[in-house]
Amino acid sequence: MNNAIKKLDRAQRESALGWGLILPAALIIALLVLYPIVYNIYLSFFDTSLSGRNTFIGLSNYQNVVFDIDFWKAVLTTLIYVVFTTAGTTVFGLIVALVMNQRFPLRGLVRSLLLLPYVAPVISVVYSWKFIFDPVNGIFMDLTVEKMGLFAERFNLIGSPSAAIWVVIVFSIWRNFPFTYLMILSRLQAIDRNLYEAADIDGCGGWAKFRYITLPEVYFVTGSIVLLRIIWNFNKFEDIYLLADNVEVLSVYTYFKAFTGAMEMGQGSSLAVIQFLLLIGFIIYYVKKVLKW
Repeated sequence: MNNAIKKLDRAQRESALGWGLILPAALIIALLVLYPIVYNIYLSFFDTSLSGRNTFIGLSNYQNVVFDIDFWKAVLTTLIYVVFTTAGTTVFGLIVALVMNQRFPLRGLVRSLLLLPYVAPVISVVYSWKFIFDPVNGIFMDLTVEKMGLFAERFNLIGSPSAAIWVVIVFSIWRNFPFTYLMILSRLQAIDRNLYEAADIDGCGGWAKFRYITLPEVYFVTGSIVLLRIIWNFNKFEDIYLLADNVEVLSVYTYFKAFTGAMEMGQGSSLAVIQFLLLIGFIIYYVKKVLKW
């Protein structure tokens, strides 16, 4: 072994040393990441029981999931949530970034305060929102019913799944737009100001400069942010479940299927696999068609 090492040149010895140093950490990370994935796929082919006995049933779990109407409702709810939250955070973040890129008094303080929704503990902001929409003591019902008279009587807005999803969407946009705003702002500050000066000389207005200079400059940053937001929103669980657990996106639906009631772990595992495949397919389509990578 020592003779074999001595025959290696310096670059090869350094490479071998590097692999030797990172190999233990790489193995640990691989086990922590790969084992749950492999075991989840394995479990999706079994009918599980609380006694720990698993019965191999092949693709039955996948068939039960695909032919379940509740699964397709969860898919539709997830698509609505992902599309509107991603679009909302992107557009709102872009608008805020354009405003924050201008000079005005206390700009640094305002920029810092805008990050509060993103860095605040999720449990705190969720229960603040639940209080806002409380049917008895909430601010929203007091304004819309008592002050403005938009509704005849108070009602539980979050208690209705068809209404709660829009509350969840607005909450997600409010909570996550600071990340988008911060990333776009950093790109806006890197744009060469000479481009805008040249546009002014050519007589371009504000819209023309935004369309032909600003948008192309932030296109790939915004596209990457949208991709990340799609991934994060597709897998979002804690915000939705804590605010309105009746909004059954795929992550919440999988949780109920696997860990409540009959605790159908096999179907829960198959749901996780299907959710992963749907996300991968959407990412590939987005990268090829939108980002053109």
